Amino acid sequence: MCRDCEDLARTVLLLGDLAMYAETPGADATFVEVTGSALAASLPEPPPGLLPGEPA
Repeated sequence: MCRDCEDLARTVLLLGDLAMYAETPGADATFVEVTGSALAASLPEPPPGLLPGEPA
């Protein structure tokens, strides 16, 4: 897997874990908001051809 693909996959997994944490009782809403925003901002550009309809 290319480095950009690994970064994208890792960040998406972290966002998924954070979403699951946000649904747990007693989750820290401020932590979720700050961390989610930071993770979303750090998403790398998807590698060419990864998105549907995009040329490889």
